[in-house]
Amino acid sequence: MSTDHDTGHDRVTTPVTADLLRGALDVEPTAHGLLPHRLPARARRQIPDDQLAVAESQPSGVRLVFRTRATTVELVTLPTKRAYRGLPAPADGVYDLLVDGRLAAQATVAGGNVRTVVDLVTQRAELREGPPGTARFTGLPARDKDVEIWLPHTETTELIALHTDAPVEAAADRGRRVWLHHGSSISHGSNAAHPTATWPALAASRGEVELVNLGFGGSALLDPFTARAVRDTPADLISLKIGINVVNADVMRLRAFVPAVHGFLDTVREGHPATPLLVVSPLLCPVQEDTPGPLAPDFDGGTLRFRATGDPAERAAGRLTLNVVRDALARIVAQRAAEDPHLHHLDGRELYGEKDYAECPLPDEVHPDPAGHRRIGENFARIAFADGGPFATTPA
Repeated sequence: MSTDHDTGHDRVTTPVTADLLRGALDVEPTAHGLLPHRLPARARRQIPDDQLAVAESQPSGVRLVFRTRATTVELVTLPTKRAYRGLPAPADGVYDLLVDGRLAAQATVAGGNVRTVVDLVTQRAELREGPPGTARFTGLPARDKDVEIWLPHTETTELIALHTDAPVEAAADRGRRVWLHHGSSISHGSNAAHPTATWPALAASRGEVELVNLGFGGSALLDPFTARAVRDTPADLISLKIGINVVNADVMRLRAFVPAVHGFLDTVREGHPATPLLVVSPLLCPVQEDTPGPLAPDFDGGTLRFRATGDPAERAAGRLTLNVVRDALARIVAQRAAEDPHLHHLDGRELYGEKDYAECPLPDEVHPDPAGHRRIGENFARIAFADGGPFATTPA
């Protein structure tokens, strides 16, 4: 920590270190500062494609947490933003600042690197480097308080420096249970308006738990290295949202899917033998309910939408659809729960089903809009954290 006296008042510079971060499984020193990761180094060395490499580096659910009397907080970062060739540039990612658990301010960082995806199928991209910037928050209450800065959920964010007008110290552990959630792009927060408005963040707030979000856009594919990351991460509650990426990437047939799910669960149970474990099947997604993948982008009308390209007749040969996956997951959990009383199943259509689709449609036919995220988060909290739910303080 250092103090500057050239501005008429003290400015405290605090190094951003791992002890100020929550929601990250690893940190990587870079030429600029510190890069949070949501998979450990061992897992990252086994990642086979850029899709997951980028997704795990995007800090969904990662936040700085500290205690201070500061009224001004500045976080210097180098963001890497994702754009798509032929589509409008994305808006700058939002930084959410919470004071004592309540959203108090928001900021953005202009500039930074831009990673432009030039091929949606292969995810081939081009990188244009840019300068760091500062997320600045002013007018905070002049009292001791817990401050959280939630990083943009879809921008890789290198953390460079934290400047405040009062000293900073690590916040005390609030004694809350840790909820580790793994899922796909919807869990990652695709189309959510800001980082505390992803459905897992909303559910965690309602459930009064500490979130570790391992939602990876396009990459919930039952990878063994992800299972080991879940196994090795301390958690009081675990949920696994399984199926939609396996279907829309068309990476498995039913014969491979069933043992892959068993293997994933076996690995998780090696590290968490009695932790409440909730298996969540896919949310409603009409284009994939009974049509196999792979998904293909469709730009008709000037906006990105997705369509399934498989042949429904091939379900008889083991091609996967969301309904096939839901049936398989229900059978797997029922079979294992006979010997595992802490294992639970949730049909994803209880989180987002036909009624929700009618009221909160999927803009691109796959991902919910901000209202959809709010609906899913509310439904998850109502089902999982309520009295008698699988994550209740005192389960039924």
